[in-house]
Amino acid sequence: MSTGTVVLIAFGLFLIGGVVSFVKQGMPKGVIVLLGLCGAMSLAAGLLRI
Repeated sequence: MSTGTVVLIAFGLFLIGGVVSFVKQGMPKGVIVLLGLCGAMSLAAGLLRI
């Protein structure tokens, strides 16, 4: 795996962790959805580069 792939997957996992944290804090749903979409796209991009 290249460095870019690892960075994309790690960043996606970081954003998904932020989603979990924001849900526990009771943040607005729009922020959670946007963060979740960005995390999913980053993970998908990293997995497609493998």
